[in-house]
Amino acid sequence: MEQEPKFRGAGGTQGGLGEFLAGLAMAVAGAYLLTNQVSVTTGFWRWGGYNTFGLTLVPLIVGIGFLFFNGRSIVGWLLTLAGAVIILAGIIVNLDIYFRETSLFNTIVMLVLLAGGIGLIARSLRAHSGSHKSGSEA
Repeated sequence: MEQEPKFRGAGGTQGGLGEFLAGLAMAVAGAYLLTNQVSVTTGFWRWGGYNTFGLTLVPLIVGIGFLFFNGRSIVGWLLTLAGAVIILAGIIVNLDIYFRETSLFNTIVMLVLLAGGIGLIARSLRAHSGSHKSGSEA
């Protein structure tokens, strides 16, 4: 009867801690390099040729006014939350995301680090056999 090891590796399985740490380092490096090549810009909120950001503030401001008058106002909380969600959605909708020009080699290095790191992390979560037995196992 085999004894249960006292130390468990990544994911509670036997072994794999070194693979997990190497994979984590590779995935973090790849993700950093990849996201470092991305430019994010934004523009004005336009509707019919007019800047409409001010209109998105109306529910938020009215909701805050209700909350200053009565902190338990359901309408005030709903307007404040709706206004915050509208502003957040407007910011996300108006983002322009571009991948900056880079060499093919740099792109391949970034993607290999990211994909290889994720693969190593996934492999480290599987159980590892402590020793290879010879004989009856094929």
